Amino acid sequence: MRILGIDPGYAICGYAVLDYDDTHASFEVVDFGTFQSPCGMSFPDRLLIIYQGLSRIIRLYQPHVMAIEELFFSRNTTTAIATGQARGVLILAAAQVKLPIYEYKPVQVKKAVTGYGRAEKKQVQLMVQNILHLAELPKPDDAADALALAICQAYTGPRPDYKLKGAYNYDYSLFETNGLD
Repeated sequence: MRILGIDPGYAICGYAVLDYDDTHASFEVVDFGTFQSPCGMSFPDRLLIIYQGLSRIIRLYQPHVMAIEELFFSRNTTTAIATGQARGVLILAAAQVKLPIYEYKPVQVKKAVTGYGRAEKKQVQLMVQNILHLAELPKPDDAADALALAICQAYTGPRPDYKLKGAYNYDYSLFETNGLD
């Protein structure tokens, strides 16, 4: 199975493509890196870079599934909104080609990779390096996080409870439409 891991961001977005053989529980690193945009660039152009970058990766590597980090921000709402918009563009790029999308909380990724949901970033990087037999720590952090997401997806598998639902996945049939439909 070919897995695409995505660490969403609007300035730097990490991606990773791994092949996972579940028969032998082995990985092959296909590619990993980041999409980056300069500070002075307009926000719409940043989103365009993210969209085009992910679309290119999807066309080039044809993954079977995408794992993306669920966002959690407790303080900086401006960053949260911008990152959420970038995440939406990433989801759109995958949805356009009907790529199944799974989302994971950071604690789930840490637990899958290290066995401990509150592991430090360095611990996660060390385990990613170990699991994937990399000669050095994966850099930058965003790419390392994308690798961890892909590993998490491999270990978790296609469980329906991790399928992307989103915070706005309401059952609209519960609401009256008042003739507006």
